[in-house]
Amino acid sequence: MKNSILFISLLALLLTSCAPENEGTHLDEELLNIMKSISPTNDISYFMLPDQSNYSQIPQDPNNKITAKKVLLGKSLFHESAFGTDGKFPITKEEYSCASCHHAQSGFQAGIAQGLGEGGEGFGVKGESRKRNLLCDAALCDVQPIRSPTILNGAYQPLMLWNGQFGAHNLNIGTEAQWTEGTPKAVNKLGFEGLETQAIAGLKVHRMSFDKVSVEKNGYKDLFDQVFADVPEDSRYNVETAGLAIAAYERTVMAYEAPFQKYLRGNTYQLSDAQKEGAILFFGKAQCSNCHTGPALNSMEFHAYGMNEFNVAEVTHYDPKDPTKLGRASFTTKEEDKYKFKVPQLYNLKNIEFLGHGASFKSIREVIEYKNTAIAQNNEVPKAMLSNYFVGLGLSADEVTSLTDFIKYSLYDPYLDRFVPSSLLSGNCFPNNDLVSQSDLGCK
Repeated sequence: MKNSILFISLLALLLTSCAPENEGTHLDEELLNIMKSISPTNDISYFMLPDQSNYSQIPQDPNNKITAKKVLLGKSLFHESAFGTDGKFPITKEEYSCASCHHAQSGFQAGIAQGLGEGGEGFGVKGESRKRNLLCDAALCDVQPIRSPTILNGAYQPLMLWNGQFGAHNLNIGTEAQWTEGTPKAVNKLGFEGLETQAIAGLKVHRMSFDKVSVEKNGYKDLFDQVFADVPEDSRYNVETAGLAIAAYERTVMAYEAPFQKYLRGNTYQLSDAQKEGAILFFGKAQCSNCHTGPALNSMEFHAYGMNEFNVAEVTHYDPKDPTKLGRASFTTKEEDKYKFKVPQLYNLKNIEFLGHGASFKSIREVIEYKNTAIAQNNEVPKAMLSNYFVGLGLSADEVTSLTDFIKYSLYDPYLDRFVPSSLLSGNCFPNNDLVSQSDLGCK
């Protein structure tokens, strides 16, 4: 009996001596205190993301209630290539989907500098091998004039796109004159929030089409009927209802399993000491949280940071005269909004090799070093228009490393595949269904 007691005591002592060094350290106290001090609620819950199935806690459009079946439908439609039938090239029919430019393997961004929908072929491992099908005219391919933003944590963005043009509420109240008929911006007149508006407009812009025949042919009629039972049948199968289902799904795509989120829920072992030091810098000295705040570490602010546009050599097609380069002003037409772009969320950037609205940075560290020195890349942006936040931070090389580690690893959710369907009702490959992608993905 005494030997048993002695063994248990020694085992307890051994386990205690092996406990992580950062348990209960002053770093936790410092980090939690600083987060509470900048939280509008004086509580760290301000920075917590809800579980993707906790619909009551997810911000949602009151005109598009989230339901399990709507999310299921939206998840499939988001990845479904069978509705890519409104393209400019017959050879690309049913080869692309929303997920062609927003896939889980790249944190729901594109794996290349410029998102490429219709006219692209191939995928690789994380979308890095997608290229233009040479049978398509580069100028007519469905390529994005700006870096494809992620849908991750999109529920915390009342307005969508880098210029915030999609969404009928929030800062877009008063911009009604810009909701031009015959353009995607006219979808704002439906009165939805950003995700819903973008999803509906995006299906049209990115050459997708829906009608009763195609919905039934590809096996989705029953789901449409269940989800939109309150919509008259003659209005039930179209880009609007499809867009609402996709938006409901997108609202559930949360980086809830990132180490920082687990840390906020009480598991202090999730972050290393270096990452905690980086977080303290993020919310303190580096002043990142002036713009990057809340559950998604983003905001609905627009700032000019003088970042470059696309490098023409790295993209399929880019027109330097495209008004998108003017940022918020490309929508509002206001002089004071020139070169201002929406503050992005910061989760799942670890494997992204193209950062910034013009994909002008190759790593998180490059972005931090850029903001640390505050020397603008883009000479077209007048110094007088640069954000007041674009000032040198005075961070040491070690501090840049700690801050990089925090953003790179602590904000990385490795389980985004949970938001991807195992198969599609059409039987098509996804996110792309061209022959090269089929080979890359090992399907069909």
